[in-house]
Amino acid sequence: MIPVLADAKIWLAAGVTDMRRGFNGLAAQTEQVLAGDPYSGHLFLFRGRRGDQIKVIWWDGQGACLFTKRLEQGRFIWPAAKEGKVSLSRAQLAMLMEGIDWRILKKTWRPSMVG
Repeated sequence: MIPVLADAKIWLAAGVTDMRRGFNGLAAQTEQVLAGDPYSGHLFLFRGRRGDQIKVIWWDGQGACLFTKRLEQGRFIWPAAKEGKVSLSRAQLAMLMEGIDWRILKKTWRPSMVG
């Protein structure tokens, strides 16, 4: 799993990305389209047209990192928006990486009073 620092944010790029891009191309897209800083230590996720591959870029403080994952079966769940970015929690990132639908989360029951 990707080491996510405590203060790092996770951003998912809505829409489709050209998966032929490497770190430099995705970093440029992060700056221009997502208005983010690819060297901030935050994670930026991109998905291809087929939906079976994602790329994650982040700066670990020493260098640029690029992580790629391709599912052998199924698709990564992605928002329907064509542009912009979506913030994810660590739990949502973990579910996304496993191919689980992270959008329809239902919290467990919580008591309304103590005792």
